[in-house]
Amino acid sequence: MKNRRVLLKLSGEALAGEKGTGFDEAICRDVARQVRTGAQAGTEVCIVIGGGNFWRGRTSERIDRVRADQIGMLATVMNAIYVSQIFESEGMETEVYTPFTVGAMTKLFSKAEADRDLKAGKIVFFAGGTGHPYFSTDTGAALRAIEMEADQILLAKAIDGVYDADPATHPEAKKYDTVSLSEVLEKQLKVIDLTATALCMENHMPLAVFGLSGENSIENALRGQITGTVVTAS
Repeated sequence: MKNRRVLLKLSGEALAGEKGTGFDEAICRDVARQVRTGAQAGTEVCIVIGGGNFWRGRTSERIDRVRADQIGMLATVMNAIYVSQIFESEGMETEVYTPFTVGAMTKLFSKAEADRDLKAGKIVFFAGGTGHPYFSTDTGAALRAIEMEADQILLAKAIDGVYDADPATHPEAKKYDTVSLSEVLEKQLKVIDLTATALCMENHMPLAVFGLSGENSIENALRGQITGTVVTAS
């Protein structure tokens, strides 16, 4: 069954491709193509992008944690502005919202305005996380998905689902077709961080995890066809 409204969470590193930093335009254009297909089919899509292709955590003990997190927030703003422009070049209308003012480059977050944009067929980007330090982009994505009353959070990752161990170091690791949020917490499966997991559990927000590199993986996920792992809200 097709989702009415979803929040798509993309990792910055995945958009960087093999370069590991910055952007791989071919990957970004492929993401845009797939989202366009889903949007044309009637799915309302909002997007959160991590900032790991520019900044990940504290790179030096000389940098204060609050400042480090602020740099990370700005990295997500750069990502959203860039990717939104790729989407625009592929024929979509977009808006970028942040929880703090970024001059005239983004719009200050308003649920009512974002809701109108989604209903009008625009692709809405939420950047800047929660606007506060000590919260990850996972938590920011969960918060926005709940606020916007999304049907599901779609997590496009470098890995193609949820495993009971890291498949990179444990070749025998088992992939889950379905797992509950309570099991994610109990088994520490690291789908999203603890704060985001608790927020999704409390608000009954289901997720799906799939590999970004899979052929038409986003397009399929927007249709409700998950080839990775479905994470139920129980």
